[in-house]
Amino acid sequence: MKYLIVGLGNKGPEYENTRHNIGFKVAEKIAETLDASFNTTNFGWMAEGKYKGRKVLVLKPDTYMNLSGNAVRFWMQKENIPLENVLIITDDLALPFGTLRMKMKGSDAGHNGLKSINETLNTQNYARLRFGISADFSEGRQVDYVLGTWNEEESEKLSERIEKFTKASLSFVFAGVNNTMSAFNGK
Repeated sequence: MKYLIVGLGNKGPEYENTRHNIGFKVAEKIAETLDASFNTTNFGWMAEGKYKGRKVLVLKPDTYMNLSGNAVRFWMQKENIPLENVLIITDDLALPFGTLRMKMKGSDAGHNGLKSINETLNTQNYARLRFGISADFSEGRQVDYVLGTWNEEESEKLSERIEKFTKASLSFVFAGVNNTMSAFNGK
């Protein structure tokens, strides 16, 4: 059985430690946990490992957010991975910092990466793991906030939160979306 875990982010050093790149950070921790290394490939960087006997592909798309769907569709087709075995990890302004929320379907909530995936796959019915980044910005400053770096308080808690998201992602692989939602949502 194969799984595709996709951490959304933007390529380039200027985005590396921004809130919008939390999907990349979680993907990197998942790969480290699986003792897998990222290699440059079609549509991004891929790490391949095993978790409890299941093949796990971890993707960091290099398409920028607006075209994330192209990378997801390519790897789903290439590896013959069913939609129910795909997990998308993304940031979410609507959730307080570090809040974990897994859902089996839903709208893009204004997130360009999810919008691209919804349009490319022609469905909203896939698992997504949302990492709360809060909405602590003044009117008209959303882009600066999302593409900004973590503040000191957030930075202190970030590694613990990334670890929790890694555990939730691997739970998705082994225990499924419903069990994972019950065990991890809001934690």
